[in-house]
Amino acid sequence: MEETEAEQLVEDADRIAAPPNGPVNELLNVDQEDNMQGQMEEFLGPQAQYNEEEEEKKFYRRKRLEVIKNVVAGSFGAMMVYSVYMGLLQMQLTLHYDTTYREVKYSNLGLEDIDRKMLMGINVTPIIGLLYTPVLIRFLGTKWMMFLASGIYALFVSTNYWERYYTLVPSAVAIGVAIVPLWASLGNYITRMAQQYYEYVNYKEEHVQEQKKLPKGACHSYIIVFQSLFFLIFNLSFVFAEFPMRLVLHGYLHESKHVLANVKICGAAITGIIPDFNTTVLVNLPRSMLLIQVESVLMGFAFIAMIIFLLLCGPAYRPTEEIDLRSIGWGNIFQLPFKHLRDYRLRLLCPFFIYSGFEVLFALSGFSLSYGVCILGLKSLWLLIVVYGLSCSVFSLLALSLLRLPRWVCLIGGAVVHGVLLVVLMALTVKPDSPQYLGPLLVIAVLWGLGSALNKTGVSIVVGMLYAEEKERLDFVYTIYHWWQAIAIFIVYLWSHMPMRAKLSVLLATLLLACYCYWVMERRVARKVQHRLPRIPRPRHKVKGYRYLEEDNSDESDESDEEENEGDMTEDDDDDDDDEVVEEMGTRDEEEGAHDARPEEVDSPRARRRGVEGQQHRQEEEEERGE
Repeated sequence: MEETEAEQLVEDADRIAAPPNGPVNELLNVDQEDNMQGQMEEFLGPQAQYNEEEEEKKFYRRKRLEVIKNVVAGSFGAMMVYSVYMGLLQMQLTLHYDTTYREVKYSNLGLEDIDRKMLMGINVTPIIGLLYTPVLIRFLGTKWMMFLASGIYALFVSTNYWERYYTLVPSAVAIGVAIVPLWASLGNYITRMAQQYYEYVNYKEEHVQEQKKLPKGACHSYIIVFQSLFFLIFNLSFVFAEFPMRLVLHGYLHESKHVLANVKICGAAITGIIPDFNTTVLVNLPRSMLLIQVESVLMGFAFIAMIIFLLLCGPAYRPTEEIDLRSIGWGNIFQLPFKHLRDYRLRLLCPFFIYSGFEVLFALSGFSLSYGVCILGLKSLWLLIVVYGLSCSVFSLLALSLLRLPRWVCLIGGAVVHGVLLVVLMALTVKPDSPQYLGPLLVIAVLWGLGSALNKTGVSIVVGMLYAEEKERLDFVYTIYHWWQAIAIFIVYLWSHMPMRAKLSVLLATLLLACYCYWVMERRVARKVQHRLPRIPRPRHKVKGYRYLEEDNSDESDESDEEENEGDMTEDDDDDDDDEVVEEMGTRDEEEGAHDARPEEVDSPRARRRGVEGQQHRQEEEEERGE
């Protein structure tokens, strides 16, 4: 018993002696925490070797390289899509034209009727593109619209594995639906990249940092360079589209004497495409496995184009800008393309929009077939198209001269070249199977490519320069541009059975009207005649619950000043109420923070040390009172 009592006394003594060592240990812990805090501040603080300005320059240099990558990737994606589309369509129409091919492989299927309705779907459907294109672009976004349109072209390629009415015709209609959105998205995308490049070059400017409207003419030089680069790459699609014809079908085609045996005259004197052209153009039929292999290769390139749009093309707008573009109301988005036609600049450019559609299709169908194939034979078709495509691609670089010359030089120069060629073609009447005319026809193809390059690049540059500072209007403007081109495609489809001189007369009259209207437009712009632009409503973000139950009239594009003032007053009141709510929440947070701080103080080493000292002080006071 005595030993146990002695051990208990020793334990009590140890307990009494322990508190004086406690504060010493706590002080050591405090010193360690102070050292750790100092090390963290030294690690997270500004480094002596870190140069903020240099890092900022590197960041925006990477951004500029990313913009150039986006332009090149978008150009190659569009070039691959149209190379696959035009190459497959040309090969398909050539095979389906041959009577032997139709009877042997598709005896009672009616390929002629299928081809007729397929071309109708491609050429007629884009007429309604103005109704849905802005809605699709705003809903999906510019990048995703390009990706979806390239997927529709890939769908058209896939339907050729099983050539039936219910596969070819719906896919052709889908392509007609996608033509205007694809080209409007491409034009919008290239112009937006020029605007972004300007912002990354001048990132220190105040209007760029505050995301304000760009100064007038600030990014015109970048628009010229990027549009020229786009058409330099895209026009190569005419070259690559001839690869299936040259590498696969060329050996199966009859010589010119056979296919032109019944043709009497070529050139300006004919009516239709090629009257009395032989309906058997193939010496023997290509193997089905060979055609499947060609279609598989084309399908692979179509998928590569989709991947390019998806992975290599960056977004055209910031996420907040995309939300703002959608938040103006779908009714307003539907109406605004029509309202933009009030702008006299767009109205006066419409003849050039139409002519740009005329001249490309005339080069690919009218000149290449009624002059080229009719005079030289079907085996020379690929050569004319390749020369035309290379000419378009190379001469697109001439648009870079607009960096030093006025912008009308490009359009008027192309119009002069085409005007001279149209007059020459009106007088050119040749007998069929005349190989001595190969040289003159190649010269005409080169010069027509020169005019096409100046026309296409010039129109896109002029439209981009006129609306360079209006990034929220670009999709509407390019939709109108390519919708008028779709109207021109439809007209060319309708006039296929007209006399050649009538076609050339329509082309020449449209060209002269386009030049006159453009001269009037430039004169008005030089005199600073005020143009009418529809007001784009302010974005309306639905951030409160159950707002979707309220009636939302998105068709009111013009509001009175009184309503705007009332709206501003209500917004100020809402801001005051929000400020009061924020202040109340702030006071509550401070109170809660004060309450929450007490247990934290107890857990800290200094608080524990003060608690131990206070406890000892109270024990001493109690002992004094007891005595």
